[in-house]
Amino acid sequence: MACNQFQHTIHSLHSHCGWNNAYEPVLHAAPGETILFECRDAAGGHYTQSSTSADIARMDPDKVNPVTGPVYVDGAEPGDALKITIGDISPSGFGWTAIIPGFGLLADQFADPRLHVWSYDTTVVEPATYGPAGRVPLKPFIGTIGLAPAENSLHSVIPPRNVGGNMDIKDIARGTVLYLPVEVKGALLSVGDTHAAQGDGEVCGTAIESAMDVAVTIDLVKGGAPQSPRFTTPGPVSRHLDAKGYEVTTGIGPDLMEAARDAVRRMIDLLGSEHGMTPEDAYMLSSVCADLRISEIVDAPNWVVSFYFPRMVME
Repeated sequence: MACNQFQHTIHSLHSHCGWNNAYEPVLHAAPGETILFECRDAAGGHYTQSSTSADIARMDPDKVNPVTGPVYVDGAEPGDALKITIGDISPSGFGWTAIIPGFGLLADQFADPRLHVWSYDTTVVEPATYGPAGRVPLKPFIGTIGLAPAENSLHSVIPPRNVGGNMDIKDIARGTVLYLPVEVKGALLSVGDTHAAQGDGEVCGTAIESAMDVAVTIDLVKGGAPQSPRFTTPGPVSRHLDAKGYEVTTGIGPDLMEAARDAVRRMIDLLGSEHGMTPEDAYMLSSVCADLRISEIVDAPNWVVSFYFPRMVME
């Protein structure tokens, strides 16, 4: 993996698994500088090409989702916005997707562990990888990027926060400009949990989890802190999936979460009936390429959630 035109490199050994404003920075950087973060995958390198589903139970939960950093940004103060421009992202070529017991949108239906490992070509113009039953176009992005919270003590890295963190937004990719509210002096930026591909919702709880090198350029907007993260994309965000259209299932009812669960369950059933996929494979494949969308939220008392599965994956 290689990125160029950066002033600093932070190696993956400089990582932590939680947010804490007491963490000592591993680097001081000035606004306008570019930093290369070496990011481990969400399991910290626990899985290899020879791993099996049995290895899921051997994963140390205290080592999940390591992030590289933190970086102290000179001049950053509470009330400022840290402006982060995502540069080159260099994937490793290896990744994994898992059903982890107790985790995911349908955790009550999928109680048994399941692991799928991926190898993908990082050199092709339109990279794709073959999964349980389909060809998934890749879109490398940063799953976790955030700043230290103002509240003292250690905070879990799993839930997203107003200062960013584990947002799992697939459009925080190359060229995107992200604005995060600074809550502590120096901001204390950390980056990790890189993904090779993911659908909106990450429904089984994991994407194509994959180690990557990520270059970001940092700037400050004095006094410009947003109330929560916001970002600007450099262009369209779905062209890598749009070419063949979509199969779409829906969930309708007064509870958005239950409607989302219904939409996903119906897609799993559809992939099983039309393509012979096992429920487990359909669930994992949907997590890495299909998008949950709120289609309607005004016609009380029922709302509509749609689940868009790209047809090109199966062709």
